[in-house]
Amino acid sequence: MYFHTSRLQFEAKPSAPDPVYARKLQELIGGAFGEMTVTMQYLFQGWNCRVEGKYKDMIMDVATEEIGHVEMLATMVARLLEGAPAETTADAVDGDPVLAAVLGGMDPQQAIVAGGGAMPQDSNGYPWNGRYIVASGNLLADFRANVAAEAQGRLQTARLYNMTDDPGVKDMLKFNLARDTYHQNLWLAAIEELQADGLEGQLAPGALFDEEHSEHAGTLWHLSDGPAAGEGRWANGVGPDGHTELSFLERPQPLGDKATAPKPDPLLYGTSPVNIGLIERAINKLVP
Repeated sequence: MYFHTSRLQFEAKPSAPDPVYARKLQELIGGAFGEMTVTMQYLFQGWNCRVEGKYKDMIMDVATEEIGHVEMLATMVARLLEGAPAETTADAVDGDPVLAAVLGGMDPQQAIVAGGGAMPQDSNGYPWNGRYIVASGNLLADFRANVAAEAQGRLQTARLYNMTDDPGVKDMLKFNLARDTYHQNLWLAAIEELQADGLEGQLAPGALFDEEHSEHAGTLWHLSDGPAAGEGRWANGVGPDGHTELSFLERPQPLGDKATAPKPDPLLYGTSPVNIGLIERAINKLVP
């Protein structure tokens, strides 16, 4: 069950309408790393969580907060679109405000489809996609994905912050930046807690360390002409898991056989010597 209050989590009032920026702000709503993505990602992680108690409760807290972020951004977009295209862009192209909005960079669907409101899509108008989310049921894998999602979301928020001079928009984005900072720390701390509680391994989700080809578990294969890769921490000493020896392998040799596709099914008519006789017979049947 969810309860909604009419008050926003943080204020979302621009100083003036700006339909062009409203389109840009759509990225933080329906983009691959937007608030809709982290909302649904955390909700499904929480709903699927088999660990009752602090982990599930924390995931659901953050997931529900993210719903509020979508609401804030949608409200801001609607307010940025106030008067557009009929008023704000009318001076740009006399008698054709829709054309003015298009030429000015506004997403016409915000006016035509949403009636001057936000859309569940990115800044190019591409609809939000459920395939953006990661909810595997493995908390270590999911929390790592969450760190990346928050980092990308914060990066895009910072870029958008520098694309506006509106103090009201900037004030809301300052709040979003702070929450993204906290959420990155939260997921990193949650990873540490999982490991301290012994719920996950130090490195990879799942086990099978005794099954993997461990002789290949610590080597950087040098496969480019950049000479400095072997100087990094990732190629020297003991790995972050505490036991894997890291090393650098110059000129690694392939371990597999030649990549050769199997003979094709003749009835699929793929180009192959196998099909030459079949094609010739088919042609002979057509020629009297």
